[in-house]
Amino acid sequence: MQNWKRLLMLIAAVIIGLATVLLASGIALTNFIVDFWWHDGLDYGGYFWLKLLYRYILSGSVTLFFFLIFFLNFWAASRYLGIDETAFSRLGHSEGNRYRRLLKLFQTGSMRVYTPLSLILAVLIAIPFYKQWDAALLFLFAPSAGIPDPVFGNDVSFYMFAYPIFTLIQRELLIASIIVSVAIALLYWIEHRLLPGERKEWPIGARIHLSGIIVITALIMAWGFMLYRFGLLYTDVHEPQFFGPGFIELRYHLPLIWLSILTLLGAVLAGLFYVHKGTGLTVLVSMILLFVASIGIRQIDIIPDLIDRFVVKPNPVKVEQAFMQNNIDATLTAYELNDIKIIDVMPALPDRDILDQTFREHLYNIPVWDPEYLDEVYQQLQGIRPYYRFPNVDIARYVINDRLEQVNLSAREVNIDKLPAEAQNWENTHLRYTHGYGAVITPAAQDGETPMKWFLRDLRMESGVGFTVEKPDIYFGEENLPYAIVPNLLSVVGISSFDEESSYNYTGSGGVPISSFFRRLLFAIYFRDRNLFFSYNIRGDSRALFHRNIIDRIKRLTPYLSLDNDPYAVVTPKRIYWIVDAYTTSSLYPVSKTTSTRFNRESEDKPFNYIRNSVKIVVDAFDGNVDYYVANPNDPIIQGYRRAFPGVFKNMSSMSPMLREQLRYPKDMFTTQMSVYARYHQTDPAQFFQQSETWDFATVNDSVMKPFYFTTYLLEGLREPENFVLINPMTPIGRSNLSVLAVAGTPAARGRTDFSKEIVLYRFSREIQVEGPSQVSALIDQDPEIARQFALWDQKGSHVLRGRIIVLPVGRSVLYVQPVYIVSTGTTRIPELQRVILSMGNIVIMDASLEKGMERLQERLRELGPQIPPTPPTEPTEPPPPRMPEIRPMT
Repeated sequence: MQNWKRLLMLIAAVIIGLATVLLASGIALTNFIVDFWWHDGLDYGGYFWLKLLYRYILSGSVTLFFFLIFFLNFWAASRYLGIDETAFSRLGHSEGNRYRRLLKLFQTGSMRVYTPLSLILAVLIAIPFYKQWDAALLFLFAPSAGIPDPVFGNDVSFYMFAYPIFTLIQRELLIASIIVSVAIALLYWIEHRLLPGERKEWPIGARIHLSGIIVITALIMAWGFMLYRFGLLYTDVHEPQFFGPGFIELRYHLPLIWLSILTLLGAVLAGLFYVHKGTGLTVLVSMILLFVASIGIRQIDIIPDLIDRFVVKPNPVKVEQAFMQNNIDATLTAYELNDIKIIDVMPALPDRDILDQTFREHLYNIPVWDPEYLDEVYQQLQGIRPYYRFPNVDIARYVINDRLEQVNLSAREVNIDKLPAEAQNWENTHLRYTHGYGAVITPAAQDGETPMKWFLRDLRMESGVGFTVEKPDIYFGEENLPYAIVPNLLSVVGISSFDEESSYNYTGSGGVPISSFFRRLLFAIYFRDRNLFFSYNIRGDSRALFHRNIIDRIKRLTPYLSLDNDPYAVVTPKRIYWIVDAYTTSSLYPVSKTTSTRFNRESEDKPFNYIRNSVKIVVDAFDGNVDYYVANPNDPIIQGYRRAFPGVFKNMSSMSPMLREQLRYPKDMFTTQMSVYARYHQTDPAQFFQQSETWDFATVNDSVMKPFYFTTYLLEGLREPENFVLINPMTPIGRSNLSVLAVAGTPAARGRTDFSKEIVLYRFSREIQVEGPSQVSALIDQDPEIARQFALWDQKGSHVLRGRIIVLPVGRSVLYVQPVYIVSTGTTRIPELQRVILSMGNIVIMDASLEKGMERLQERLRELGPQIPPTPPTEPTEPPPPRMPEIRPMT
C-alpha cells in the first residue's frame, strides 16, 4: 500500500512539474509570438529577427568559444592521467576496481561529466556578453570617428566601441583561465596524491599543458594591464579642477603600469625556465619582487602625495596646463560645443524707436502664456468630456495669415481614470473609450482682460485660420493607455471620431489582427485577461492596439536610444503626429567631463560624457507607425546602428516637409550643453583653473529658469534670419546680474532636406551692469503701483500668479516680459491673463496689452534721453624706447 502511495505521489509530482514547465514555456512562447506580431505590424519584422539573431548569435558564439576552452582543456588533461595497473593489482580485486573506477571518472570515460560541466561554466561566463549585445554591435559595425585622443593618439571610436568589449573579453578570459588552471592542477594533483602507486614524474604532455595555461593566463593579465592604461583617461581625482589624467597619472602611474607588464612576463618566463631546467632562481625571484613592487608602489599614496605637494600644487597651472587643455578640448568636442559663436555686446539702452517695424514683426510671437498655466485653461475650457485630458502643452510655429506665428497646442487624449468608478469596466476601458480626438491651438502672445483667442478648438475642430485635420483620432499618445480592441461590435454613441458611423469603426492599419480563436487565446494569455477570449463583441477584423504610450513604444523598438523628456505634437492636414528627440550617448569618450541626465522613462540619472541628438522619431497618432530619421549622420554611434539594422534609420530628406518644418533644438540637449559650457567656455587653462568666468543658470525666487522657445527674425549671429530658438539666460556664478544670453537656433526648414542647428551666445561686457531675472523680479516687487494692484486683486476672491520671466535681446539691451494671471480661489480655477509686465534697464511698466505696454516703455526711455555706451578701455601700449642724450661739443 505504501508503495502505491509513493508511486501516485511521484506521478502527481511529475504531472505538476510538467504542467508548470509547459505553462511557463507557453507563456514565454506567447510573449515571443505576440512580440513578433507587434513588430511585424509596424513593418519591423525583419528588424525583430535581426535583433534576436544578433543577441543570440553573439552570445551563442561566445558560449561556444568558452565551452571549447573548458572542454578541450579537460579533455587534454584526461589524456595525461596514467593508470598504474601494477599498483592496482597489489590492492586486491575489490579495492583495485574501486580505484580504477575513480580514475576512469577523470579520464576519457568522463566526457559525460566534462561536457555538461563545460557547458554550465561557458553559459555563466557568457552572461555579461548577452546583456551587452548592443555594445558588441557597435564594436562590430561602428566606423572610426576620425578624432584622435589627446594622450595615446588612438581614435576616440576605439574607446567608445572597442575598449569596453576588450575589457569585458579580458575579464571573462581571465576568469576562465583561472578556473581552467585550478581545475587542471586539481586533476593532476588527484592522480599523484589520491591514487595508489608510486609517484612518478609528470608526463611531458601534462607539463607542457600546464605551462601553456600559465603562459596564456600571464598574457591575459598583461593585456589587462595594457587596458588599464586607458582607464587613466577617465580618472576624476583632479575634480573639481579638471577631469582626466594629470601629471601624476601620466608621469608616475603610467611608467609603473609598463613596469608591471614587463616584470609579469619576465617572471612567468623565468618561472617556466626554472621549473623545466632547475636554474634561474635568482632571476625568478628578482622578477617577482619587481612585479610586486610595481603593483605595491601604485597602491601606496606616499610618493604621489609627495609629488603633488612639492611639484604640482606649488605650480598647478604650469604643471597641469597641457592636461587641462586636453580636458577642455575633449569636452567641447564630446558635447558638440566647438562651433558656438560668441558675440560680445556692450550694453546700452536703445537710442532709437524700439517699436520700429523690425521689432513689431516679432512682437506677436512673445510667449506670454506659460504652458503650466495654459494646461489648466485647456482642460477647463476644452476638455468638454470627462474622459478627455490634455497631458502636455507644446510649442510650435505655423504660417498663419501669411506670417510665421508661434502657437501653443495640445492633443486631446483619452483618460479612463477620469470616468466615474462604476464606468471603469472592461468594455468601456478596452472597447469603447479607445481614443482621444483632435487638438487645441492658441496664439503664444495674447492681451490681458480679453477672452482667450483660439486658432483650433472644440470637438468640431473649428478654426478661423485654416487648420483642418482629416483624421484627428488619437489612438497613440503620451497617456498610459491600456490595450484597445477595434473595431468591435459594441454600439457606441457620443464618442467623437472622423468615421461617420461611430468611434468603434476603426479604419486604420495599426495594431495586430485578431483573426482567429487561436490569436484570441494567445492575446488573452499575453494580457492575462480572460475577458478578451470570452467576449462576444470582438469581430473577425478586430485589431489589438497595445504599447500605445509613444515613449514605451519607442523604447521597446530601440532600447539603446535615450529619449527627450518633451515629446511634442504636430498638427497636419492629414492627421496628428508626435515627434520625439532621441539621443546617442556614451560614457567612454576619452578625457571628457562626465555629466548625467534623467531621460524619458528612465528610473535614475544616466551618466555620460558624449551626446548627440542623432535621431528624430515620428509616431503616427492614428496608426501608431514609428519612423526614425537621422538628424546627425556624422555621429559614429548612429552610423553603427544604421549598418547593423539596414532600413530602420532613414535619411532626413525622406521626412515630410510639414514635419521637417516643426523640428526644433531639444531642451534636454541644450540644458546639458549649457551646464557643461558654463565652465568649459574658459578655454585658456589658466582661466579655467581660476574659474573666474564660470556661469550659472539664472534663478528667480530660488527656482532655476528653464529655457523657452521663441520664433524670431531678429537675432544677429545666426546663419539665417528666420529661426525657432531656445533662449536661456545665464549669470556669473554666485551673482544675479545677467552675463550671457544663450540662444540655440533651428533655421527655417523650408526648402531644406537636412536638419541644421547652431548655438550663439550674446556675452555682455563685464564693465557694465545688466540686470538679471532675479534683480528684475525684485524691481517688480518694489514698484508701488504694481504692488497696490496685486493687493487689490488678492482681496476679491482671486489670487495673483506671476508667470515665468521672458528674456529677449533688443538691440544692445535686454527686454524682460512677465505675464500676470488671476485665478479664482473657488473650486473652479481657470487662470486668466490679466496684465503683462515689461522691464528694460530700471524701468518697469505693467499694462494689459503688449503693444500699449511697449509704447509706455518707449515714452519712459525717451525721457531718459539717448543712452550712449561708455568707451571701452583701450589696450595699454608699450612706452616708446628711451632716447639717447644728445652729445654736443663744449664751448
